[in-house]
Amino acid sequence: MIRAAVLPAVGAPLEVTGIELPEPGPGRVRIRLAAAGVCHSDLSLSDGTMRVPVPAVLGHEGAGTVVAVGEGVTHVAPGDGVVLNWAPSCGACHPCALGEVWLCVNALNGAADVHARAADGRELHPGLNVAAFAEETVVAANCVLPAPEGVPLTDAALLGCAVLTGWGAVHHSARVRAGETVAVFGVGGVGLATLQAARIAGAATIVAVDVSPEKEALARAAGATEYVVASETTAREIRKLTGGHGVDVAVECVGRAVTIRTAWESTRRGGRTTVVGIGGKDQQVSFNALEIFHWGRTLAGCVYGNSNPAADLPVIAGHIRDGSFDLGALVTERITLEGIPGAFDAMLAGKGGRALVVF
Repeated sequence: MIRAAVLPAVGAPLEVTGIELPEPGPGRVRIRLAAAGVCHSDLSLSDGTMRVPVPAVLGHEGAGTVVAVGEGVTHVAPGDGVVLNWAPSCGACHPCALGEVWLCVNALNGAADVHARAADGRELHPGLNVAAFAEETVVAANCVLPAPEGVPLTDAALLGCAVLTGWGAVHHSARVRAGETVAVFGVGGVGLATLQAARIAGAATIVAVDVSPEKEALARAAGATEYVVASETTAREIRKLTGGHGVDVAVECVGRAVTIRTAWESTRRGGRTTVVGIGGKDQQVSFNALEIFHWGRTLAGCVYGNSNPAADLPVIAGHIRDGSFDLGALVTERITLEGIPGAFDAMLAGKGGRALVVF
């Protein structure tokens, strides 16, 4: 038996309890977790914004050490450090054939599998495939990537979602160029990663926007050159900071209709807005046909940073090793499994950056 944070039903409190994992069968890997990040997507799964079979072990951003491998697994071995990849591509569907592996239609098929059993015999599902809110997990072999050399596993956990998402939003979706101006809406874990990625891309002015004045120091440490406390005048303030034009690129990391609309309005004519935040179906964003024509702006969704984790992790690791990307700067709290509900509450209150479960 190992300890895990289990979501018994949508909207129910998490239960930290003992679960029984199977031994890894063919094509599967057992991992002892070093750390797992608490992401807003986990909160969205728990409250029903995103659908997940329940009861489930949540957690999708993690890293650890391989304990055992099943038949046919050759790319990792016991003792190897690995990063969990919650959205593995199948390589065969239409998006994969186009090279858009982040849109793989089969990526989340494993979430419906039976992952483990609770002490009372209940069958448990693996949340977003990898069930990282647990001391150990068993996952499909394509859900593990070798951890980058020289990066502690506790820090490497953040690579599994926040960093890939923020990095990809800047470098793949928005394609920020040196000298451009950027606004980042939401200074949580993903927002902090986005700010660092924009700085590395060479953005000239980087505006961080958040509802909390207390996050200014975090944002500036990550690369923000300006800080705006969100209000009804946010778009106007950003235009003032950019010579009246608006930024070249806005990245929305919140997933709220009003924030998406404000991010779009904060860009210059011909500007680009990338939406990373995951909102509910009730978050409706409206535009009129004339303004779409007149402003010539682009609004794009962004899934998992539009990243190919196998290709992007080595690039990001290089920036970590040379000191230009600071993983530790994303983390504002280190907790145990019992601290996850408090981390959810902090996210709802707009407090802090990334909470990290350390085992």
